[in-house]
Amino acid sequence: MASILLLAAVVWASNETGLAEQVTAQMAQATGNTSELPWWAWPAILIVFCFILGIIAVLAGVGGGVLFVPLVSGFFPFHLDFVRGAGLLVALAGALAAGPGLLKRNLASLRLALPVALIASSCAIVGAFLGLALPADVVQICLGATIIGIAILLLLSKNTARPVVTKQDALGMALGIQGAYLEPATGEIVEWKTHRTLPGLLLFIVIGIMAGMFGLGAGWANVPVLNLLMGAPLKVAVGTSKFLLSITDTSAAWVYLNQGCVIPLMAIPSIIGLMAGSFVGVRLLAKAKPTFIRYMVIGVLIFAGGKALLKGLGF
Repeated sequence: MASILLLAAVVWASNETGLAEQVTAQMAQATGNTSELPWWAWPAILIVFCFILGIIAVLAGVGGGVLFVPLVSGFFPFHLDFVRGAGLLVALAGALAAGPGLLKRNLASLRLALPVALIASSCAIVGAFLGLALPADVVQICLGATIIGIAILLLLSKNTARPVVTKQDALGMALGIQGAYLEPATGEIVEWKTHRTLPGLLLFIVIGIMAGMFGLGAGWANVPVLNLLMGAPLKVAVGTSKFLLSITDTSAAWVYLNQGCVIPLMAIPSIIGLMAGSFVGVRLLAKAKPTFIRYMVIGVLIFAGGKALLKGLGF
């Protein structure tokens, strides 16, 4: 894998067509792809595909990683290890772009993020090693079941804008997990605090392992735990979740990078396409019908999860 990463990096910086064709052959042999397409075809297709994914991700309010991994692994002839490595970088790119602005507006809380990040990032490393150690078909089956579970979670979850927290628990108080932010619509200062902190932190052990194992990012799980269980306002939960990805995904991404599972020819076009699609998605957000988009994404996730399950089972 390390040799493939090195060769792909050289191709990205070189205009030598012959060398590019050699690297494509190496990648095809490693991934089981025997397509006769030229070396630049798959990066071009990935840019277009991820551009569409970026638009859908913004409209649906989900991270790009949760759509990227099941769809690309299901419809593209790439080995799952490479897809997971690229998926972590896709989620990481969006998180790094949004993180500073969220912190500046107090919509991401460092006091809430740091203890969660310590647990989730450590477990993400464990999950990454576990995912790379398991056979690809086993990971595909687990991925398919997880994606279908995420779709059901999105279908059933009903986030609360401002959960009622009557009394902060002792652990939350000891960690100082509380804060305030300005609500632009009303000009009101919204103060918040958490409860059920210990169960929430324990759940991030599972979330971290799954994020590293499947390369999904973890925004789909972070927000319900922070909002519904721990009682953070929805805006703070979303903002803190986005900031968390920049820590959690970095930990897991280094494992995939060190194992040679990050190919620039796959990761860079994916990031470019998804980020460009996100800008378009933000502009379309005001005109789109959120209910339709939400159910469309749930349908796509169920389809992608089913395809990953069948692929893992050998069908």
